[in-house]
Amino acid sequence: MRPAAKGGLAGEFPHKTGRLTNAGGTLTNEFWNENRQRQRKLVQKDGQMVASRGADDTLKSLSKVVRILDCFSTTNRALSLSEVCERTGYPRSTTHRLLASLKEVGFLDQDKQRDRYRLGIKLFELGNTVLSSMDLHREARPFVEQLGRLTGHLVHLAVFDGRQAVVIHRSDPSADSHAPITHIEAAPVHCTSVGKAILAFQPQSVLERIIEAGLRRFTTTTISDPDELRRELETTRQRGYAIDNAEHQPGLRCIGAPIRDQHGRVIAGISISGPAFRLPDAQIDALAEMVVYNANAVSAQL
Repeated sequence: MRPAAKGGLAGEFPHKTGRLTNAGGTLTNEFWNENRQRQRKLVQKDGQMVASRGADDTLKSLSKVVRILDCFSTTNRALSLSEVCERTGYPRSTTHRLLASLKEVGFLDQDKQRDRYRLGIKLFELGNTVLSSMDLHREARPFVEQLGRLTGHLVHLAVFDGRQAVVIHRSDPSADSHAPITHIEAAPVHCTSVGKAILAFQPQSVLERIIEAGLRRFTTTTISDPDELRRELETTRQRGYAIDNAEHQPGLRCIGAPIRDQHGRVIAGISISGPAFRLPDAQIDALAEMVVYNANAVSAQL
């Protein structure tokens, strides 16, 4: 063992002298073991910091991937590298690397001749898996079909993803209604009946986030003023259903009602829609009653 110098460790740690030295004034095994344990703890702590930094980097990469996928929509089905860069603000090299990775796993397809990207079939497969495992989709389907038969109008079932109303089922009572929904539609929540029926019952923070993102005007009747939207949502809460008076598409009128989960939270909505002349003011109350009834019936099944 190494001798302890006068005024050395024993003097620097007088309150631990009994543990650090033995009767001969040399450092004990207890001290060296304690020191090694302390060093191991430091190494472990540093390892945790490295792991934490790695997790943060992974999360940032995932956020970038999601942001790229969000660039695509039913109106922007194919985008070039430059267009994705413009929409995301990412450097060209980073964007190209992420696009290549997404293409490799099947999340994106690329048109070789035009050098444009589009969402891949793998996402469609995953989407179908989600739909098949959703209690809402399974429990609501009979009521969606029933509402279509009773009213003679197109019916949409949509879930709220925090930003939009995502249509997961559609029932069309027309002759070709047996064709299944072939693509997922996303509807704005500030100007559609199903969207307003959902938004009216969300926390204030969610509403403010939607307003902050911008209330895009689609038609001359779209509500784009925040205060007017707040008043419209209050009216929706009081009567229990929402009306879209050609606010998203010209000449189209819709009536929507909220669907609640087992905890009473509004997570989805159901609506009927048709040309305004087929949904006149005189029929609104009667039709709304049927929409609300079926929305409540779905809620009771969840």
